[in-house]
Amino acid sequence: MILRPVAPDVRETTEIGRYLKWLEARGHFFDDYAALHRWSVTDLDGFWSSIADFFGVRRHTPATAVVPDRTMPGTEWFPGATLNYAEHALGHGPDDEPAVIAYSQTRERTELTWGTLRDQVARARAGLARLGVGRGDRVVAYLPNIPEAVVAYLAVASLGAIWASCAPEFGARSVVDRFGQIEPRVLLTVSGYRYGAKDVDRRAEVAEIRAGLPTAEHVVHVSYGDHDLPGTLAWNDLLTESAPGFEPVGFAHPLCVLFSSGTTGKPKAIVHGHGGILLEHLKNHGLSWDLRQGDRILWFSTTAWMMWNALVSGLLTGASIVLVDGNPLHPDLAWQWRLAAETRATLMGASPGFLMACRKAGLDPAADHDLSALRQLGAAGSPLPAEGFHWVHEKFPGVLLNVGSGGTDVCSGIVQGSPLQPVVAGEISGPCLGVDAQAFDEHGARVVGELGELVITAPMPSMPVGFWGDDSGSRYRETYFSTYPGIWRHGDWIRFSPEGSCVIAGRSDATLNRGGVRLGTAEFYAVVEELPEIEDSLVVHLEDPAGGNGDLRLFVALGHGFSLDDDLRGKIASALRSALSPRHVPDAITAVPAIPRNRTGKKLELPVKKLLRGAPAGDVVGRDVLADPASLDAFLGERA
Repeated sequence: MILRPVAPDVRETTEIGRYLKWLEARGHFFDDYAALHRWSVTDLDGFWSSIADFFGVRRHTPATAVVPDRTMPGTEWFPGATLNYAEHALGHGPDDEPAVIAYSQTRERTELTWGTLRDQVARARAGLARLGVGRGDRVVAYLPNIPEAVVAYLAVASLGAIWASCAPEFGARSVVDRFGQIEPRVLLTVSGYRYGAKDVDRRAEVAEIRAGLPTAEHVVHVSYGDHDLPGTLAWNDLLTESAPGFEPVGFAHPLCVLFSSGTTGKPKAIVHGHGGILLEHLKNHGLSWDLRQGDRILWFSTTAWMMWNALVSGLLTGASIVLVDGNPLHPDLAWQWRLAAETRATLMGASPGFLMACRKAGLDPAADHDLSALRQLGAAGSPLPAEGFHWVHEKFPGVLLNVGSGGTDVCSGIVQGSPLQPVVAGEISGPCLGVDAQAFDEHGARVVGELGELVITAPMPSMPVGFWGDDSGSRYRETYFSTYPGIWRHGDWIRFSPEGSCVIAGRSDATLNRGGVRLGTAEFYAVVEELPEIEDSLVVHLEDPAGGNGDLRLFVALGHGFSLDDDLRGKIASALRSALSPRHVPDAITAVPAIPRNRTGKKLELPVKKLLRGAPAGDVVGRDVLADPASLDAFLGERA
């Protein structure tokens, strides 16, 4: 069901419309999104060079080609070109207009104009250079989502050094497991923060992190909260001198290291390059998110999630970015809507869980707050049920709902919407431009209308440069290219419609295979969590080695005042049977206090499955990546 067709004035009022007119002036004509997408994944040279030219990418030395060889892995992009990500992030905006607007539960609202941001980056650049930081050195940050983190990231990039960050709610072991892999030269940190109404002291964790990072010659303390950190360099003392400039680096020169959540072993250290992130985010933010100079983007994130890097990249388009640090639900569910109204956000990002919670609570944000500036609502992190689409369509007339899915691996979206695509209830509009996303069966054949593995059959510039320490590339190849040689396997289970829209049905490593029929987890949740008694749920399938149906287990977190009795079990089973099929009815339904999710909102089906199979708790997931570290305890009890 199409909830919102493509607006008739899309070519006159949007950035993707301006791009289409720009292409027409150069002899490229496309009637619709499908035609534009086909060109974007077949003519890689033409499409990606058009992105660089349309958005005015500045190359200090020219490229000798765009993509001389499409072979994956190992694709080389724009060989010979040199550029710098930070130069583009700081290249927009009048000096006296806001670039960064920051809200915090630890200190008062702060704001950096474009002029102040440029000045502080130049000062942080000089300070880091005094500490010996140069091209290829690593600088790591144990920082919240605050302006100093943005300034430091851009300063590090301007030097050709390499950035990595973790949120300060992470425990010391998780931080050392990440940062220790890349042997940083400088650590930036806070001593504590406030989360909602609670003060959190992190001095002990900082001491443990410092001890676990012997290569960190310098520790810079960003004053945040009430505590001092003896033996550190104060952030303000780092900013005493100014040294504007940008080190030209190769297209694939490392910009940052992002870390996977890691269900086994240490998290993967995923290396992203300057050019890949620059081009991908210009394309994504400009053409899909419709951001332009003067816009404002509000998207709650911590510094541990790729959405933080994507949020900072809003600066590439000349948009202002709104930073939020603290409990996103404090003091109430409407807080983020109030921020959107106060900041005049034109794009607001929200988790599907947040949108569904607002729906369940009966909120009417557009009626209660002035959200007239809002043009898009973005949703990512987990599937949004069809009821969520209908709620947004009803409560936000005229606002484009842009639901997407991507990940840390490409630091962007793989499938999502845009102003040039219709909004289909319960479905993602389609593959992103430049992303040849398809569904494959187990034999490597494309499937349409049925579930398959999400694959990408043509290279993207933002595919990782590699994994840190994986000099041979063996772990990288094993992760993405071992199932279908030469084809990127993303790890999601997806179904494409003949029209191109799609549904993410969960992680393929958590897909339920019952009696030889594969079932997606997302469709379970869409049915179960619509019941008023259910706050959250998780389903896992314990396979039968002998080939039987195995054991399908459903765990539910109940709403206040409800209990799981035979009547509710029957109601759940009946809903699944009628909405899906008898095969979807669980063998057992168990109530638990909370469903384990990571900090980006993804349910951890695979770790729970491993726990129920008897794996040691320490081997399945780091507790510090959990939104609620106690949420695994019920499953440990189930195993016992």
